[in-house]
Amino acid sequence: MYFYQPSQGHGLPHDPLNAIVGPRPIGWIASQDTAGRHNLAPYSFFNCFNYRPPIIGFSSNGWKDSVRNITETKEFVWNLATRDLAVAMNETSASLPQDDDEFDIAGLTKAGSRVVNVPRVAESPVNFECRLSQCIQLTGADGAPIDTWLVLGEVVGIHIADFLLEEGIYQTAKAQPILRAGGPSAYYGISDTHRFDLVRPDARKP
Repeated sequence: MYFYQPSQGHGLPHDPLNAIVGPRPIGWIASQDTAGRHNLAPYSFFNCFNYRPPIIGFSSNGWKDSVRNITETKEFVWNLATRDLAVAMNETSASLPQDDDEFDIAGLTKAGSRVVNVPRVAESPVNFECRLSQCIQLTGADGAPIDTWLVLGEVVGIHIADFLLEEGIYQTAKAQPILRAGGPSAYYGISDTHRFDLVRPDARKP
């Protein structure tokens, strides 16, 4: 087996970590600063961490606009990135001056939220309105802080397009979410043809 110690380099054409831990859902995060300027950015280190209350989170390499905005206003919105929105999502990853609005750059429409003041991506079929619960600076195993920040938010409002609910059940594949994979440009989709079901052992007990 190929072995390497990350602190000494991987010795490969591209760091395999992102490809191994993947594909990963995308944290397409909308935020705004105290002056009301909007920001929209995708983060591939993203996931859901708790049911009740629902808590989602993303990590940012560096103190970026999203982190600063969220720590200032205590609010953000997660937007589902879908296949139809892939190009627009990618455009929002550009490094832009603070005054530039990624919604406008990517040709996206702002929709008002119900609970928080941050706008949603109107074209996205699912949006989570969130309030900041924690912002944690990560550390290495030696306890030394690193320039990466984990932002966790409680989901206080959820918007789901009606067509994604069939008999009250959310249809994951029908939303056509896109997932980040390894390498500088790889993404994947989800299809019902790749679905399989497993029943947990505890659920099989009489």
